[in-house]
Amino acid sequence: MSILRRVNSSVNASIKPRNDGGADVWNASAVGGSGDCEDYVLAKRRALIKAGFSPSALRIAYVRTSWGEGHAILVVKTSKGDMVMDNLNGTVRPL
Repeated sequence: MSILRRVNSSVNASIKPRNDGGADVWNASAVGGSGDCEDYVLAKRRALIKAGFSPSALRIAYVRTSWGEGHAILVVKTSKGDMVMDNLNGTVRPL
């Protein structure tokens, strides 16, 4: 859990929120730059794989925000259940 919290916090702080506009562009190298929800997810996934997590434990999920907008989150399968990492929420929480 400490790795999940550290990665979530680090990536959330390192990417400036930006909407892609008309075309949805997924940018795996957005860290240190700007990006939208998919870019946060890709950066978190890459950091967790580098930290030793299995790629098969990392799932990208497409959800709807409370205001009805499409949004990507990262779901991490752990021994304590599925955990959600989201750029709209600084807390790593159970699915």
